[in-house]
Amino acid sequence: MKAILLIDHGSRRDAANEMMNCMANLVQAMAGPDVAVRYAHMELAEPSISAGVCSCVEAGATELIVFPYMLSPGKHSTGDIPRMVAEAAAGYPTLEVRVTSAFGVHEKLAELILGRADLKVAHPLTADEAARCWHTSRSETACGDACRCHPVAALASREVVR
Repeated sequence: MKAILLIDHGSRRDAANEMMNCMANLVQAMAGPDVAVRYAHMELAEPSISAGVCSCVEAGATELIVFPYMLSPGKHSTGDIPRMVAEAAAGYPTLEVRVTSAFGVHEKLAELILGRADLKVAHPLTADEAARCWHTSRSETACGDACRCHPVAALASREVVR
């Protein structure tokens, strides 16, 4: 069974931490009963990453897909979370673990921003337009692995090094 573990930083604000409960329930509803969806916080709040991994295993997970619930490919999403997940998963040697890229650049996020600003999408993107590099330099690597056109993002996830 596959499981998705959403991981954010964690906050001193209860509402920020409780939002992850809501998001996990939303993803669960959309994913269906064949996928277990849980959430965890890096620090400052419970459940911890270790508790989140354990909860996924207890739900029957044999494959764990970890999603750093962060906007950019910063220190936490590219270093801390993969390291902390690898440590937590060490006690489950048969568990397959992958960590996805952070949200990064994606047309659905642009649509969300426009919606929150009460604006309509004036130019819906084609699949090719959505997948291209939107950095001013068109470098295709400026945004790191969270850019849609980056080879790692195209694979959707990367293995956790144990």
